[in-house]
Parts: sequence; C-alpha cells; structure tokens
Amino acid sequence: MEVIQTGIPGVVIIEPRVFKDPRGYFFESYSQREFDLKVRPVVFVQDNQSMSSYGVVRGLHFQKGRFSQSKLVRVVEGEVLDVAVDIRKGSPTFGKHVAVVLNAETHRELFIPRGFAHGFAVLSPTAVFQYKCDNFYAPASEGAIAWNDPSLGIDWKIPSEEVILSDKDSRHPLLKDAESLFDYSIDYYSE
Repeated sequence: MEVIQTGIPGVVIIEPRVFKDPRGYFFESYSQREFDLKVRPVVFVQDNQSMSSYGVVRGLHFQKGRFSQSKLVRVVEGEVLDVAVDIRKGSPTFGKHVAVVLNAETHRELFIPRGFAHGFAVLSPTAVFQYKCDNFYAPASEGAIAWNDPSLGIDWKIPSEEVILSDKDSRHPLLKDAESLFDYSIDYYSE
C-alpha cells in the first residue's frame, strides 16, 4: 500500500496495490502490520457500512473525549466526496479540511485520526460506504458541526438544493458554536 500525505498531518490517503487480470481484481483492503508501520499503530474494533443515494450528506460527526474515534473509510460501490475537518483547538490547521473523492474504481481509503469531524457526500446514484473505527460507538458522546458552515469553505460537489440530510444532520451548530471540541495539546490516543 502507498500512503499519500494530505495538507493536514495525520490525515492520509491510502492507495492499495490492486492486482488485475481477466478474472477481475484482488487487493488487500487492510493489513494491521502495514498500517502500523506506514500510518500509525491503531487497533480497530468496529466496522460499519452504509448505503446512501445521490445527494445524501452525512456529517460532520465526531465522538468526544475518551470515546473519540479514528476512522479508516472506503467506498465499495459508487463514489463519495469524503471530508475530514480539524477540530483540535490550538492546531495550526484548526478549521481546515481535507476533501478526497473515494470510489469503487480506485479503491482509495482515507484515514481520519482522532480530533477530526468527518462527513461525506454521495456523488453517484448510490454508494456503499464502509469504515473501521478504533473505538466503539457511544451515543452519549456524539458531537457534530454543520455540514454547510461557511467558515469551513467545503465544496460538497452537490448543488445545495439537491442535498439530502437527516433531521439530526440539519441541526448541527457552526464550528464557532460547537461544544466539546478537541484540544491540540492532548494526545487522545493515550487517554
């Protein structure tokens, strides 16, 4: 696997080595050994999958404190714009984001460390989205910021009138009003 750095340290694109022949293709979607060596040591404890239609925006979500999560995300069918926003107060990249197109053709993955809000927009008619988490889901520790916060400057690649949101995702605060953000000086992996 090849690790591609982004504009925010710690957020990386992973490009697997894909073997293609007339029968189809094969690739390792995850190797604990390689991930630990090339990205960072993380133990994933939960895998999730969702299916969504064109225009669906999910996010921008995070879990707080000791329930914070790193995510390794990928698309197995369709295409999404995947977004990670730095919400670590004091970080030199606070409020900045990385946006990467993930699709079933390239098999690219995105690693989002703890201290980031995450979301994605479906660009294809449907998309099947999978992700690994290094902490279990804890509903009482959910946090979120508004997907369309103008201070973030995210181009979701979908006209705003075509965006489909859950009721919950339509009511998140702006970054400046969000509570329980992360502190850049704290190592959330050692808590």
